[in-house]
Amino acid sequence: MEIIKFKETDTKEIISLFYETVHSVNSKDYSQVQLDAWAPRDEKESKMNSWKESLSQNITFVAKVNGKVVGFSDLTHTGYLDRLFVHKDYQGQGIATALVDMLESEAKKLKLLEIDTEASITAKPFFEHLGYKIVCSQTVEKKGVKLANFKMLKKIK
Repeated sequence: MEIIKFKETDTKEIISLFYETVHSVNSKDYSQVQLDAWAPRDEKESKMNSWKESLSQNITFVAKVNGKVVGFSDLTHTGYLDRLFVHKDYQGQGIATALVDMLESEAKKLKLLEIDTEASITAKPFFEHLGYKIVCSQTVEKKGVKLANFKMLKKIK
């Protein structure tokens, strides 16, 4: 596995990975209606420009195996860990940990004091394992559908 900085040419593969991951890995914690609201398949194309822009502006790392995108994560310059997704066939192989380690290293270089994120039910145990603490549980609304998640925070040393 190699972890590299985001290139705009990876956008389409990243978006596909996002949809596949949400609709498979998160299905144990969220209903189909919730998954469809979170990652509506009809928005795949419209996400191309907005994600290309936000992934380019953020600190974004992409994990690849044999040239294939198997994970990605991004952090804003203010310390918000926006997205962290690993391909459904590559779960549990240390990819998410490696991506977050890279982001935390960048956060230290920026002299950020903390990183915050909004973790899904599925991702909460992973973030807790890495030392993130729950600030609060919350309900977010996407397309009129309510989804539970957790605002989490980690102090950067």
